[in-house]
Amino acid sequence: MGEIEYQEALKLGKKEYKSCVSQGRVPYLPVLDEILAGEEIQTEQKMGLIQVPLEFVVGTSTKGRTFSFAANFMPILEEKSEFAVKWMNLSEAQVNEGIRDPIIAYEYMNRYYVVEGNKRASVLKYFKADSILANVTRKIPKYSEDEDIKVYYEYMKFNEISGMFNIEFSKPGMAQELLELTGGDEKWSEEKKIAFNSLIIHFTKEYEFRGGRKLPITVGDALTAFINVYGYQEVLEMSDQELSINIIKCWKEFVVLTEKHSIGLVMDPGSLEEKKSIFSYFMPSTAKKFKVAFLYPKSPETSDWIYAHELGRNYLEETFSDQIQTICVSDVKEEQVETVLEEVTLQGADIVFEVAPQMMKPSLKFAVDHPEVKILNCSLNTPHQYIRTYYARMYEAKFLSGMIAGAMAENDKIGYIADYPIYGMIANINAFALGAAFTNPRARIFLEWSTRKDYDRDAFLTTNDIRIVSDQDMITPRMASRQFGLYRCGGGETVNLLMPVWNWGIFYEKMIQSMIVGSYQSEGISQGRALNYWWGMSAGVIDLICSKNVPVGVKRLADHLKSDIKKGDIVPFYGEIWSQDGELRNKKNKTMKPENVMEMDWLNDNVIGSIPQMETLIDAAQPVVQVKGVEETK
Repeated sequence: MGEIEYQEALKLGKKEYKSCVSQGRVPYLPVLDEILAGEEIQTEQKMGLIQVPLEFVVGTSTKGRTFSFAANFMPILEEKSEFAVKWMNLSEAQVNEGIRDPIIAYEYMNRYYVVEGNKRASVLKYFKADSILANVTRKIPKYSEDEDIKVYYEYMKFNEISGMFNIEFSKPGMAQELLELTGGDEKWSEEKKIAFNSLIIHFTKEYEFRGGRKLPITVGDALTAFINVYGYQEVLEMSDQELSINIIKCWKEFVVLTEKHSIGLVMDPGSLEEKKSIFSYFMPSTAKKFKVAFLYPKSPETSDWIYAHELGRNYLEETFSDQIQTICVSDVKEEQVETVLEEVTLQGADIVFEVAPQMMKPSLKFAVDHPEVKILNCSLNTPHQYIRTYYARMYEAKFLSGMIAGAMAENDKIGYIADYPIYGMIANINAFALGAAFTNPRARIFLEWSTRKDYDRDAFLTTNDIRIVSDQDMITPRMASRQFGLYRCGGGETVNLLMPVWNWGIFYEKMIQSMIVGSYQSEGISQGRALNYWWGMSAGVIDLICSKNVPVGVKRLADHLKSDIKKGDIVPFYGEIWSQDGELRNKKNKTMKPENVMEMDWLNDNVIGSIPQMETLIDAAQPVVQVKGVEETK
């Protein structure tokens, strides 16, 4: 008894040994002492007795036993050796009563290295056991910005709260996202651990059956993306068959995670003008109308942001009155999004524009289940294949606005009132600051947030002696005032200087055109990843309107630079750019990459102020910031 098992294990070991040698890999077990030779360990943590996933047991602590095993933990010593006899005895014990004595192991970077019990680990691996009882000491590396270290530190937090040892992640942010999806930072009960452990087992089986091991991501990554689509409670209640079917539906979400840059930026609509005749051919006046739905979280009468999109919807209907019919649904709450999507689809909507980032998450399940409906969400930096995102490069207009502000700020102080600290907003602030420095190197930008709980506009302007202010981009007819765009204040009067313009009508027109002529579909195939349309002045979706109160010479310079921005000859984020903390963010004679502009989480060195933390914001702002918020780099 045990001899047959050893012979089979020996064959597996020798096969692995030969395979490693032929591929130029070390054929023996990894040795932790050698791995740590060039690493700095911050501390050790006693973990006690835990059930360790056997697939995470990968090596030995010291070099003494490494040559007894191939890299897959199978034996490579001959049958007559003392080692082989002991292995056989353990094999018999496993068959008769099960191996009960725990091994002793170190854990490093979520992998386990055996100090005592190598043969026990080998035997259990041979019998394809799921886990092994181990007395574990964790070796914690010193924290750094290395991506693997960051992922590991996030895993340790997840492990501390959940008590789960059979899950791992490969991308920063995934562990924290899974915590949030499963209920937050409160320690898990035994009941919750059992339910989650069962989910991991069933999800892993179906995911790997569908080919998940071929993707260079972990099961933890895939499970997080899956729960993000369907919700934790719904996933817990899925049968194996439902898991399998929905894993197939969600496959593109997993593929997106394999990309280094999971978001493909489309910076220009392309040559749609050349295809107008094709567009007309596909959409004759007698054809059935396309139905396009617009989902608003507020009403156009109460929000300048929604009002701008409503102007765009009206423009779309007027431009294609014979071909397109729009559906508008206002005051859509987050919990109503999926229901509203069902309703507009029943009304015949083929295309849906959601104008708020908080609508993204509740739309995912619908988008996965209804791939025939094109859904676009107005936000930045969202890696989902089933919903495309769109925004406009307002930072181009803000750069010109800052340039004019710098030229007109007599005391070198300029106020900038922003609303939500989300992706895109930080680029606007920094571009404005760079534009101000372009015409006035002494200019300082005083930053305030209108969504802060203690926001007081008048106190902000008075305390800092500010007379030139960049405020909300436009106003709604119901709440008319002169406090929009760039204006000069003081002495009891407000003088408007300019207004940045969102031409959403132009955007929607060109987007619909791209769908009809096939550009929209071909972009999805060619990119193979999540797409974000980020058009600017060159596409006509952003503009700047100056009033007569701007000096002629300053306006001429602004017009000249606007023309150069449209042609691509000038970009706001070019050359040496320094942040508040003295860090060089962009090098001399270099253009900043679009993805770095999009993901900005720092402020330019001439900005006085900070990116606010969540707890300082009003309740109405928090849902938006939770989805697309930016936290300042520490």
